[in-house]
Amino acid sequence: MMMEGDLVDLDVENLCEENNKDKREISSTRKVYSRSRRRIFAEFVASKKLPGSMLNSSECIWLCCGHRFTDPTSIHTHTSSQHSREIHTMTNESLKNHQTDSKELHQKNTDSLKLYSLDAYSPNLQEALSDSVNDSMTESESLGVNSWIPDLSGISELELVGGASEVLLFYCYQEIREPHIICMWQQKLCFLLRLRGKVRVASEGINGTVGGSKRATEIYIKAMMEHPSFRTMSTQDFKRSTGSAECFPDLRVGVFNEIVPMGINPEIISYTAAGQHLEPEEFHREVQTMIEEQNGDTVLLDCRNFYESKIGQFQQCLAPDIRKFSYFPEFVDQNLHLFRDKKVLMYCTGGIRCERGSAYLKSTSVCREVLQLKGGIHKYLEQFPDGFYRGKLFVFDQRYSLAFNQDVISVCVYCGRPWDQYQLCSSSLCSQLVLSCSPCRERGLTACCLICQQKNGLVHQPSQPQSDEEGRKMKREQCQCTNNRDRIPQHTSQSG
Repeated sequence: MMMEGDLVDLDVENLCEENNKDKREISSTRKVYSRSRRRIFAEFVASKKLPGSMLNSSECIWLCCGHRFTDPTSIHTHTSSQHSREIHTMTNESLKNHQTDSKELHQKNTDSLKLYSLDAYSPNLQEALSDSVNDSMTESESLGVNSWIPDLSGISELELVGGASEVLLFYCYQEIREPHIICMWQQKLCFLLRLRGKVRVASEGINGTVGGSKRATEIYIKAMMEHPSFRTMSTQDFKRSTGSAECFPDLRVGVFNEIVPMGINPEIISYTAAGQHLEPEEFHREVQTMIEEQNGDTVLLDCRNFYESKIGQFQQCLAPDIRKFSYFPEFVDQNLHLFRDKKVLMYCTGGIRCERGSAYLKSTSVCREVLQLKGGIHKYLEQFPDGFYRGKLFVFDQRYSLAFNQDVISVCVYCGRPWDQYQLCSSSLCSQLVLSCSPCRERGLTACCLICQQKNGLVHQPSQPQSDEEGRKMKREQCQCTNNRDRIPQHTSQSG
């Protein structure tokens, strides 16, 4: 019973604040316990999975308590009903160990925060990630995401952001039943590894380019190859190049209809109908034969956009003058005479556009044979830097291009001198790339065309559009580069 003296000494003003603090602590404890329990639950279920069944996610088998389970729902139900107390005990032990380890780590590294493990170094970021991703997931989604996150407890923040770095380019065509879960997994995985870049996920597979430290990219590759959806991938499927996370402004991961936008339903034109894949050595021999014999029965087809092939391409190729890959099917339809009864050798940057591009070309039934370069130009140049591909390799990040040889095949748009270093148009209302050499840029010639150059000279710039759609429309309408370019140009021959 509270006495009068107790009432006098009671801190009335802070009473509500103390109660709220207790509630917040309880809420935080519940969240930590819930996240830890989900992880322990996932690990327990994974431990019951037969190793052989992991090779095919559609034929998974779990053995527990003498029973055989063939679908996730049944093993999850069994674990929840029969092993709840065991999961609870394991969760408490995990939390106690984590708390002890955290205290020891804090005591050991108080003078050097940079050497903390990821959990200790950035608790605010970890909490933000948990609140924005984990807490919004269902239990099934949480299992699909957290079960395949690698253990980073022994890796310092300095290892993940320091040292040598690189950029990865990869794709994998593989049926994915729940793309949104793969998307959430990629978001969390890249965030934890401090990777930046772009990753597209669809029911037909995954396509991405990410940059970061080599320590982080190695962990990323290993995590990708261990995931049931991507166990068909090997280290050779990841093209590496010099770069870093700074090559990208941020991390963008999303679910799309296609992993590369061709504009046709993947169920209508599928990657499974792609042309025959040629290793770089085989492709090199085919191109060599075509050039030496001047074989008019073979077409060497570049599947990329015009600004890519402008700074680098294979000798004697047919390079469509198109701005987007989604224009490629229409280009094929309007130029079928170029491919009729011909052997077609196709190539692109990393191979992904050729997968469905070759499938579309085959669907026209006009070609005698359709072949494609496995691994794309990137893999070819790793083996043949002085082969039949001349010039730079365009990449879709802030580097703009990679150099494997010294050839310069493009010119400055203003003076005509050899030049192949892209920069963005200086007009605030344009996003086109421009080839303007250093002397011309020093003279103020920094726009992609005369219209944009004139806009740069105006004292009063046009006001910004009210919407993104208006902005895109204004860029197209006010730029000579796009106004004067045919959507689907007619081609009559291959380049020399």
